[in-house]
Amino acid sequence: MQRVWIRKAKSFTEAKEQDLDYYLGMTPEERLEIVQFLREQYSKFSEGSPGESGKGLRRSVTVVQQA
Repeated sequence: MQRVWIRKAKSFTEAKEQDLDYYLGMTPEERLEIVQFLREQYSKFSEGSPGESGKGLRRSVTVVQQA
């Protein structure tokens, strides 16, 4: 059985700090593994989308001009 740890936060700011502490406590390799896992999960759920090859991150640039 896998244990799950839950931490309560009193505010969104405190929650962000807890998240940052959690990820900074990992090695860079562990963080990259998480990113790769999330990319694989995203590609599974977005299969069949037009224009998505699933081989890499989509890059786009939007230029916004204020009037």
